[in-house]
Amino acid sequence: MRFSSPVWAKKASMNEILTVEEMGKADQLTISGGTPGIVLMERAGRSVADCAGEMVKSGASILILCGPGNNGGDGFVAARCLSGRGYQVSVGFLGQQTALRGDAALAAESWSGPVLPLKGISLDRIDLVIDALFGAGLNRPIESEARVALEKVAASGVPVLAVDVPSGVEGNSGQVLGFAPQASRTVTFARLKPAHLLYPGRRLCGPVVVKDIGITDATISEIGPKLFVNGPWVWPSIPARPEEEGHKFRRGHLLVVSGGIESTGAARLAAQAGARVGAGLVTVASPSDALVVNAAALTDIMVRRADGAEGLSGLLNDPRRNAVVLGPGAGIGVITRSQVDLVLESGRAAVLDADALTSFEGEAATLAARIHATRAHEAVITPHDGEYSRLFNDEKEILHLKDRLSRARKAAEFLGLVVVLKGPDTVVASPNGRAVISTNGTPWLATAGSGDVLAGAIGGLLAQGHKAFEAAAAGVWLHAEAGRKVGPGLLAHDLPQALRAVIAGLLTSD
Repeated sequence: MRFSSPVWAKKASMNEILTVEEMGKADQLTISGGTPGIVLMERAGRSVADCAGEMVKSGASILILCGPGNNGGDGFVAARCLSGRGYQVSVGFLGQQTALRGDAALAAESWSGPVLPLKGISLDRIDLVIDALFGAGLNRPIESEARVALEKVAASGVPVLAVDVPSGVEGNSGQVLGFAPQASRTVTFARLKPAHLLYPGRRLCGPVVVKDIGITDATISEIGPKLFVNGPWVWPSIPARPEEEGHKFRRGHLLVVSGGIESTGAARLAAQAGARVGAGLVTVASPSDALVVNAAALTDIMVRRADGAEGLSGLLNDPRRNAVVLGPGAGIGVITRSQVDLVLESGRAAVLDADALTSFEGEAATLAARIHATRAHEAVITPHDGEYSRLFNDEKEILHLKDRLSRARKAAEFLGLVVVLKGPDTVVASPNGRAVISTNGTPWLATAGSGDVLAGAIGGLLAQGHKAFEAAAAGVWLHAEAGRKVGPGLLAHDLPQALRAVIAGLLTSD
């Protein structure tokens, strides 16, 4: 199975993502279940050889760089297989072969060709390099002889097939440890790893091929992964088909809070997205100075006067208004903070975005205390990196986490709500560690107002009674698909209309 971008598989189980530790456990469970480790390594090595055969013609010259661990063992198996298929194979090895142990030593013994020290490799007339130096479990920077060799490969322009991940990419984070070459393709086993989806690892891996080496779905299920590729398999009840005898109030009533007259567009974008994803009613809560502007610009969306927290409180007296989006264009300061408090205390499902978060700059602990005190469990925050940094700038242990997955999970645990950390590899994380990584985004979404549409889409799904994690994950995926449909020249106001086509496509594919 091959993945590029977007990344997903029709078989739901193939959308599980395994950490390095979980993959190690899957190997051990498979071995303890009766499959010898060398058999798994043989299957992996043959899979590497198969991928190499798709990249270059028979008779081509292939250089395989092998390291001192199991990744190197896979490389030795691939060397033997490729040589037997008529390829001209040379092997460069890091370290001393006598230091190899276990299955990797057996694999190396099966290779009868020459083995060069890594510093002695030549790239003259080489058609393909197979990078089997280090796998996803690397936890220290690439240096000395290995780094020199990898830099030499990168400078040569020769296509690279990476085994598991490009050497130097940390498997759980996608971060580069010192140096990593750009792979033309990556082959991995059983399931994707976080590094295949998190930048910069995602870019460095190139298209990723996932090969079956005999680790069963039942084994993966026993491990119980909490990380997934985002897609309909995560939220199968979304979108919900309207009931034949239903009515608009049974589909929820979303309230979107508008800012003042100079920043009304954000709330309108959010409101339109909430309506497009299926909320039965949507109301914009507007300050008096913006009432006429909002009313004149909206036809399918209701507009009601709401000045400050007191005005918002009056609208929340109607229990049918069951979800709130607060933050887009709201303004930064005391008024927005008081509205956040009110929304949390109301027990409504809520999306807090943009100014609602920046109004708590450096006070993440204060916001967390209010969330915990009000038990606002069906709440979602949707920061981009700048808003995240401002919110957590006094929480150094959270702020300094390098990868998006770790930052989103830690923030969700700290705040006690669902976090959508936006970016090219958007992550949705819940407080219990369950998370998804988005793979269907598009750079065309990097335009003003796009995030407001996302907040509204999540809010519209919350209004329909969907749980916060599923609503957030679905909102992210639907938003990205809409962006892909619009493509070049995308403006934020194109997205609500595009959402209609995306949702229609899901409903007709049932």
